Amino acid sequence: QRPLLESGGGSVQVGGSLRLSCAASMDEIGLWCMGWFRQVPGSEREGIAIIYSSGKTIYAGSVEGRFTISRDNDKNTLYLQMDNLQLEDTASYYCAAHRWQCGSFSAAAFALWGQGTQVSVSS
Repeated sequence: QRPLLESGGGSVQVGGSLRLSCAASMDEIGLWCMGWFRQVPGSEREGIAIIYSSGKTIYAGSVEGRFTISRDNDKNTLYLQMDNLQLEDTASYYCAAHRWQCGSFSAAAFALWGQGTQVSVSS
């Protein structure tokens, strides 16, 4: 059983919105560095948003201003609000977590992963 479980993916038209959720089975996600990644077939997994244990957030340039990462510590759940979706946002989206120094968008830095959820944007 994976420690992280994503949900909320689906199909949406350009300019639309989706909110992804990631339910965590480990305790106290507020103590973890958590992030969202996405991947299209044939490409490397791309880090797009990270939230530190302090609550600080950082974003990849491709999504900054359109996507918002947040977490609910009481629900042990990570979120990704995606607004103004574009065709190039079509991908499988994954949540991930680790307990080391936060701030790297490298997938290799993250120890725990979900199974992914598909987001498809059409014109």
